[in-house]
Amino acid sequence: MDIAVRKQGDVTVVDFKGRMAIGVSETILPRVIHEILSEGGRKILLNLSEMDYIDSNGLGELVQAYRESQRTGASLRLLKPQDRVTKTLRLTNLLPMFTVYDSEDEAMKAFQKA
Repeated sequence: MDIAVRKQGDVTVVDFKGRMAIGVSETILPRVIHEILSEGGRKILLNLSEMDYIDSNGLGELVQAYRESQRTGASLRLLKPQDRVTKTLRLTNLLPMFTVYDSEDEAMKAFQKA
């Protein structure tokens, strides 16, 4: 799995590519989120458009990242998860926890309103 972090105004966008699974990601997401939060980032958008698979380990990392952001008053949202990832989030009843956007432009506008 590859992760790239970039700034779009006051929003930190985390771009994922590949699989978030045991043996692949190894708690990368919680570390990245912790670093963003410690640097003062309060608006985080996880771009899942190129993440093609997530397993229970990856779901755990996603929930951990969400909870840490909530504890610090930050907003963590999802961008364009692929169908397979969306289906997994829906089957595990985690999808309602997240605000999900279909386009980066839509997400940026929503962050500005918040």
